[in-house]
Amino acid sequence: MQLLALGVNHHTAPLAIREQVAFGPDKLVQALHELTQSRRASEVAILSTCNRTELYVNTPSPDDVAQWLADFHHIEQRELAPYLYALPREKAAQHAFRVAAGLDSMVLGETQILGQMKQAAQAAKEAGTLGLLLHKLFQRTFSVAKEVRSSTEIGANSVSMAAAAVRLAERIFPSIKDQACLFIGAGEMIELCITHFAAQHPRRMTVANRTAERARPLAERFGAGVIPLTALPDELPAYDIIVTSTASPLPILGKGMLERAIKQRRHRPIFIVDLAVPRDVEAEVADMNDVFLYSVDDLGQVVREGMDNRVAQVAQAEAIIETSVENFVHWMEGRELVPVIRSLRDTAERHRRHEIEKAEKALARGDDPRAVLDAMSHALANKLLHAPTHALSHATRDERDQFARLISQLYGLHQE
Repeated sequence: MQLLALGVNHHTAPLAIREQVAFGPDKLVQALHELTQSRRASEVAILSTCNRTELYVNTPSPDDVAQWLADFHHIEQRELAPYLYALPREKAAQHAFRVAAGLDSMVLGETQILGQMKQAAQAAKEAGTLGLLLHKLFQRTFSVAKEVRSSTEIGANSVSMAAAAVRLAERIFPSIKDQACLFIGAGEMIELCITHFAAQHPRRMTVANRTAERARPLAERFGAGVIPLTALPDELPAYDIIVTSTASPLPILGKGMLERAIKQRRHRPIFIVDLAVPRDVEAEVADMNDVFLYSVDDLGQVVREGMDNRVAQVAQAEAIIETSVENFVHWMEGRELVPVIRSLRDTAERHRRHEIEKAEKALARGDDPRAVLDAMSHALANKLLHAPTHALSHATRDERDQFARLISQLYGLHQE
């Protein structure tokens, strides 16, 4: 049983690397099955968000898991290695607890990551790759996150990525009320963003999605229109603010499409927030005049503003996590002793059955029951005590005192 957390995040890797190792929904189940069926790991759960890709695994070979990650995404291992972290045992548990509690997020204390971790655990459970170890890890992880949030103010006044997008837009435009907003995608992040922008009462809002059926309930809640992604080339010039967050493996908004849009807008600026990983907007768009493009990493400075109160809560949260890590490691170590305990009990059971069979034969012959019970108890006691007494008798001079102390402790003996 070897717990490992392996991955990259916004602390260790730039967006250009993170987007290469992201797992889209269409690849997740395949990845879970492939890693376990290759016997590189007996259990696996994958957390893939805009800020991190992490594998939580039960594996005998961490190096094999790192190589698999590179191979799955067709990346050279030497290219990925400088950005990769591999955290074993208690460090893996500590990392999972910190992530779920929002201590490792770009937005300190943010709550969205907890839901994403729950989704990762559920996906692994449905795929059949969540075993005893990872089930216990995530169970403890969610419990720790709940305790941190209820016992500290780590999430108080937290500035979300969605709120940061609104703040950036307010730096570009005098008033969002006069702007038309386009939201590309219909997932949780887009829902958060449209909620924040709707509070500013923009002139017009529209949701663009691959399937209109999925986007329509979200759009109707906020009085927004719905368009398919195929309509983007024609519709794009009508929007001043664009927020995009899809699971597309390839960019949706290319430089050529935006050049045509800017020309039709007579060079009125477009503000774009790309929260997708991999990115929805071609990187070259950032070099265009009249386009203000911000990636998920660019929002970092905004969300770090005004964090003093939350930072003050970190020490208390870390103390809760430290205690929880100790408890989880104690549980793991206990599980590692299970095979030894089972073997010990199996050995005792074999001796018991053997002596019962002998006693039954003696009773069948008509032997005195008291004498049979006495012989059985003596034989059973001798067999159970044979191994420790033999080890003690044959111990070397250096081992003898240590063995004597251990046997006394195991059997509760009081030496005089």
